[in-house]
Amino acid sequence: MEEKLRFFFDKEGDVLDISIGDPKSALSKELDDDIIIRVNDNEKIVGITILNFQKRFKENLIPEEIPIKADFIMAE
Repeated sequence: MEEKLRFFFDKEGDVLDISIGDPKSALSKELDDDIIIRVNDNEKIVGITILNFQKRFKENLIPEEIPIKADFIMAE
C-alpha cells in the first residue's frame, strides 16, 4: 500500500515531524541527539521527528546521514 509523507513543522516548539501515511500508534526510539523515529509493532518506521530543527541548521548540527533506508517513487 502506498503512503504519503506528511510534514508538520511546529515553529514555536522548533520541531519537524514527518509521518509516513496517517498518524499511527508507535514506539519512539532516539537515533541521535534530538532525532527520533517512530516504529510500529513490526518495527516498521512510521515517522521521524527532529527536535530543535531550525536551531540545528543554524549551528550546522544536522547529521549528513540518518541511518534510514527509503524507496521513493512518483505517485501517478
